[in-house]
Amino acid sequence: MKAPSGPRRASIVIDLGFGDAGKGLMTDYLVRRDRASLVVRYNGGAQAGHNVVTSEGRHHTFAQFGAGTFVPGVRTFLAHPFLLHPTALLLEGEALRAQGVGDVFSRLRISERARVITPFHQAANRLRELARGGSRHGSCGVGVGETVRDALAWPEDTVLAGDLRDVPRLRRKLQRVREREHEELRALGDSLPDSPQVRRERSIFAAEGIIDAWMERATRLETLGLVAADTLLARWMAEAPATVFEGAQGVLLDEWRGFHPYTTWSRCTADNAIGLITESGVDLDVQRVGVLRGHMVRHGAGPLPTETEELRPLLSEHNTLNDWQGHVRYGWFDAVLARYALDVLGGVDVLAITHLDLLRRLRTWKAATHYQDGPVTRLAVEPNPSLEGQAALTRWLLHVTPSLEEREPRENLVLEHLEQLLGRRVDLVSRGPRAEDVTPSPLSYRSKERVAVEV
Repeated sequence: MKAPSGPRRASIVIDLGFGDAGKGLMTDYLVRRDRASLVVRYNGGAQAGHNVVTSEGRHHTFAQFGAGTFVPGVRTFLAHPFLLHPTALLLEGEALRAQGVGDVFSRLRISERARVITPFHQAANRLRELARGGSRHGSCGVGVGETVRDALAWPEDTVLAGDLRDVPRLRRKLQRVREREHEELRALGDSLPDSPQVRRERSIFAAEGIIDAWMERATRLETLGLVAADTLLARWMAEAPATVFEGAQGVLLDEWRGFHPYTTWSRCTADNAIGLITESGVDLDVQRVGVLRGHMVRHGAGPLPTETEELRPLLSEHNTLNDWQGHVRYGWFDAVLARYALDVLGGVDVLAITHLDLLRRLRTWKAATHYQDGPVTRLAVEPNPSLEGQAALTRWLLHVTPSLEEREPRENLVLEHLEQLLGRRVDLVSRGPRAEDVTPSPLSYRSKERVAVEV
């Protein structure tokens, strides 16, 4: 691939939906296109499931390593907003080694300020979700939300990646986390069913030696030299010809802009990435890359106004059924939600539409132009959102009726309609899971600003 000429570039990859739009694919594509040597994870944590398939057929679902890791020499930095799961990170590293990425750990560094998910946070997260029964929030069961909640309430006890260097301090913090989480869980009482799953998670708090066993594994990150000061990120960014900031989850799951309570405890906009760039002091040409599927997808509970069973038999996912989120859900394209995500961001510089290979399997393609309750074509973006206001919006979205328009499933017709619905051009399209399946939009000839990129 040829790197574009001009100033050093930073691309911020942002999912404009509920996640699963193709952030791993787009990160891999941008790394290859721009000859980027650094991927920065700027939000979310170990619950990510970013799929990359290479031209030679290698596949990995990236959780904590950057989705550019298959490209030789590309580094990953897990920045301080990232939620680290040390033991899962070690397992993922070994899985990548088995795929032939032998230097995977030498190309990874972790901010010493990154918050650490402990086994007690993960168990508490799962128990709270089990106590909700049929009213689950759609958690991934990894412990991200519980870790953030605990850090906000008890900042002095927050386990940070830097604590892996100080075993006595780490032990004290882990003991306090275990005692506090265990005490809080007692309040769940009879709301927890008597099941093997509940008993397994509860045993985490009583098991002898669990702190020592976890510490022995987790401190390997320090032994490997992976924990670093944030000044290293600035140095790596200054050295990189291009940097890709790989987002997690999606704008519609954002902790303040998503539809409470079916949200994440993380900022899913570009804010964290912009903050990291500002902190670094490195002069970069920043582009925000918004990623959308040509249909809606959601893994977990919450509103999905255009949900349909028509698409399920036609789609094959790497991320499928799991114990916490259930089956992947699908819907027709929802222009109201897409407009909302774009409005939350104040627009994007590049818009990518993925999964257009689905069109070959459709008899007709549908899109929600508005909701009949009104009609409503746009959701208001409040300047100072509250969880109560977002919860009220959620309750309304759970009962809206979308108005659907149909188009013949020909790519150009669908893309033209998408551009009309969103009021902006589509820049990139993907017709498959590999970087070479991403191309400039076939409508790009209409804009002199578009430049074809050799892949």
